[in-house]
Amino acid sequence: MPQSSNLAIDGARLWDSLMEMAKIGATPKGGCNRQALTDLDRQGRDLFATWCKAAGCTIKIDKIGNMFARREGTDPNLPPVMAGSHLDTQPTGGKFDGVLGVLAALEVVRALNDMDLKTRHPIEIAMWTNEEGSRFAPSMTASGVFAGAFTLDFARAIRDFDGKSIGEELDRIGYAGPEPVGGRPIHAFFELHIEQGPILEEDGTDIGIVTAAQGQRWYEINITGQDSHAGSTPMERRKDALLGAARLIDGVNRIGRMMMPEGRATCGVITVAPASRNVIPGAAFLTAEFRHPDERSLSSMDKNLANLAADVARELGLGIEIKQITQFPAQPFDQGCLDAIRAAAKKNGLSYHDIISGAGHDAVYMARVCPSAMIFIPCVGGISHNEAEDCKPQWVTNGANVLLHAVLEKAEVVTG
Repeated sequence: MPQSSNLAIDGARLWDSLMEMAKIGATPKGGCNRQALTDLDRQGRDLFATWCKAAGCTIKIDKIGNMFARREGTDPNLPPVMAGSHLDTQPTGGKFDGVLGVLAALEVVRALNDMDLKTRHPIEIAMWTNEEGSRFAPSMTASGVFAGAFTLDFARAIRDFDGKSIGEELDRIGYAGPEPVGGRPIHAFFELHIEQGPILEEDGTDIGIVTAAQGQRWYEINITGQDSHAGSTPMERRKDALLGAARLIDGVNRIGRMMMPEGRATCGVITVAPASRNVIPGAAFLTAEFRHPDERSLSSMDKNLANLAADVARELGLGIEIKQITQFPAQPFDQGCLDAIRAAAKKNGLSYHDIISGAGHDAVYMARVCPSAMIFIPCVGGISHNEAEDCKPQWVTNGANVLLHAVLEKAEVVTG
């Protein structure tokens, strides 16, 4: 690519775009609360669409709300090279998780426009609906529909804790588009993301080349005991659902520690009923999740959870129902795309090493339907899913420049 050898993105422009998007849903502690399919999500989508149109892109929206901004190639019949991520955040999220991948892909298009550089393959910026899964579980919903992991009807029927469905909220904010979901060829997909962990920063490494994503299993656990008076019910006669939840939470943590260093185990949500200070809880709801890059280890963790629940139920006289709501197998990424990222890092004089993603990302589903890979950059202290999430401008610029050259490797610069 002789004409693109000195091509670079405008780091200041990308940083300004990130900070402007961060104003939508800004929290007092410096983070973002822009949850999927809220009015704030609509505002973020609207701003993204405005910027894409200004960059000369055409925009299509599919029936699950995924947005695709297309810069045409010299051969529009070729499948596009796609790059992107998501704009939705956690309730106490940061400025970079997801949004970096979307706006860096936009910056790639802006940089190509600045250089008046053409590619054979079209380039598409992807913005995926409900990646986080904080409001609507499971996560990565819309990329999952795109890849055929879920049906459109299943996804539209998913409800949040207030009983509102994805379909209802998509319709309400005006982002249920007319395009079919998936079913078309994609030449390659790249996703730039902050690491969401401490490894790159601690190692002083510029770029993480994500060779695979951990497998995941998510669970919803309902615990049934018996409401009774806190003062008049003897300890030996209690059926305390909250105590059962506490035993499970501790046990899930122990299961994760048994699988160190790769294993992860977390309980993130707990609710109890009737939630009165002088009533022994008769019901509790709990979420749990396991992560590991080895499927056999995940199966072992699953079996340990079932045994734990049986022991707790028997000891405390409780009913415990475990429902597995999500299973993501460990996903390796495409070698050709990884080679393009390595070459891009070398071209930019950046240090890099291979890394496994501990989190789920839209690229995990895209890897089922097209060659895909991910690029990680450091984040300060490895902190993410937190209002304190932070990143340095130079790290952002480094990652976007690697994304640019990896995209161009696959999109094929037109010379002469």
